[in-house]
This record gives sequence, structure tokens and C-alpha cells, in this order.
Amino acid sequence: MTKHNKTLGEFIINKQSEFKYSSGELSRLINSIRLAGKIVNHEVNKAGLVDILGAAGEENIQGEDQQKLDVYANEVFINTLVNREIVCGIASEEEDDFITIKGGNKKHDNKYIVLMDPLDGSSNIDVNVSVGTIFSIYRRITPDGTPVTIDDFLQPGKQQVAAGYIVYGTSTMIVYSTGHGVNGFTLNPAIGTYYLSHPNMKFPEKGNIYSVNEGNYVHFPEGVKKYIKYCQEEEGERPYTSRYIGSLVSDFHRNMIKGGIYFYPSTSKNPDGKLRLLYECNPMAFLAERAGGKASNGFNRILDIKPSELHQRVPFFCGNKDMVDKLEAFMQKHKE
Repeated sequence: MTKHNKTLGEFIINKQSEFKYSSGELSRLINSIRLAGKIVNHEVNKAGLVDILGAAGEENIQGEDQQKLDVYANEVFINTLVNREIVCGIASEEEDDFITIKGGNKKHDNKYIVLMDPLDGSSNIDVNVSVGTIFSIYRRITPDGTPVTIDDFLQPGKQQVAAGYIVYGTSTMIVYSTGHGVNGFTLNPAIGTYYLSHPNMKFPEKGNIYSVNEGNYVHFPEGVKKYIKYCQEEEGERPYTSRYIGSLVSDFHRNMIKGGIYFYPSTSKNPDGKLRLLYECNPMAFLAERAGGKASNGFNRILDIKPSELHQRVPFFCGNKDMVDKLEAFMQKHKE
């Protein structure tokens, strides 16, 4: 990492004027996420050496086994945000309900709420595959000085003021946007500082990777099956390459850099899809659009969906715009 590379802290300060409400609160919020990410990264990197692998013995609201690191990451992010008194509410994939937080003067006067998936892809931890944290930030819509309500969290994704992810992989990166481009910062573990390594990230003009769990193929809608066959046909720049890690952060990160489409469609077993609108799909859709890509539920823009519940699931198709457009065409043609 060269010395002249800008640090994440410097970048946040320099870009603060781009925020619509430049009070410094959003900057401090992103700084808190940066700190929590470093703590979780330290724990992820020593996971094989300590008793933090495997299941914690409980299920989350989704009915899925909570991994020990899920619980740990959830606590770290919540505690970091609460202790710095910069948010008025938090919703987490690991929590049944949202959390209301008072500010420094014990009033409900902070402006922002955070929604997060503290450790996406955590089932991959045991086999040393990259995992990540996904976060989404909104301005509250209820009056300052009052406790947050469910309405603050059920805003369409287009109302996000910032979103991003941290990928804990061969190198640890935080990638985020406040609506003005997407930028990636790589952690130098020797000194604990993130440096701007991927400025102004964009999906390549053309993509040639498709990422889906093809083990569920027989349960996919007909439009998705037809699209997969299209990806596999030998014509022009096809067949495309199939790459699927099973960790949304990692699959999205690769496809944004190399060009491709990630999808988790509905199945006969999960007719609403499996990914969560608020904690996974909205933040990734926000990033995708600001990187020149597109995100859809197969028929409509993800960011236009009005959420109806905290843990709502939706089918998800995200990546290069032309690839998502083609997928939507197949979905429309074979609409069931």
C-alpha cells in the first residue's frame, strides 16, 4: 500500500460536504461501522484457533441456526453504534425486533437508523471462505425527539442515504456509497488503517459471470431456468462462466469487479425467495445502481419496493444492467 493513498478517515472528512445534511453525524456513523468491522475482522481471522466456530445452539428470527460468530458480530456492531450515541434505531437480521436508542442527552434526537446483516455467509466460516457484513443507513421519518417506530425501518430502498459492506477475505475491505459513487478501502492489518484501494468502482461494460446455486435448478421459475440455459449456450460471448461462493458479499464483490449477475430467485420451497429485502437486497441494490448496475426482483426495481415487515424476503437479481435486463425479459416471457 503506497504512502500517498488516502485513508478512509481522510476520505470521509473530504466527502462530508456531499452529504445532504452535513452535520458530521453520518461521518461519525460510518466511522463507527469502520471500527466495528475491524473488531469483527480480528475475530474472524482467528476463528479456527478459538472456540468461536460452529453453531451457538440457538435459532434467529428466520429459524436458522445462529453461528457463534453471527452472535458475536451482532453484539459488536450494536454495542459500537449504541455506545457512540449516533443512531436512534437499529434493526438486525439477528434480532426479532428493532432496537430504540436514546441520544447523549437521553433524548431520541439522533437522525439516522441502521439496518444490517452482521455476518453474511457465516456458515462458510468453518471452511475458511470469505464472509461479510452488510449495512444500510436511512434518515428517520418520525419526528426528532420521539422514539423510532416500525415506519422508520420500512422505507423503500431508494430512501437510503448510504449503504455498504465489509468483506473479510484474503484482504479485508469496506466498500460503501453515500450516493456519490462507490469506493473500496482495503485494511492494512499492520497498522489497522483502511486505505482507498478501489476508487469509483463500476461494473465493467460487459459481464460474463452468472452466480446462482444451481443445485436448486429444478425448483426455479421457468424464466430463471430459461435464462440459465441462455447463459450456457455457445453463441457470441457465451457461454458465460458459472461462479458461486454462497456468500452474497463475496459473490457481489467479485461480480462488480469482473462483471456478472448474481441471483437468488424464488423456489417452490421459498416462493418469496430467501434473501432479506432490508438487510441484504436494498443495500446491495443501492451499491449496484451507483456502480452502473441494476437490481430487480425479476420484474421490478428492488429500490422501489415498499417493505411490509422487518424480515421480508424477496427474489433477487443483481449485476450488470444488460444481464439483469435479459433476465427480466425471460421472466416476463415465462410469467407464471
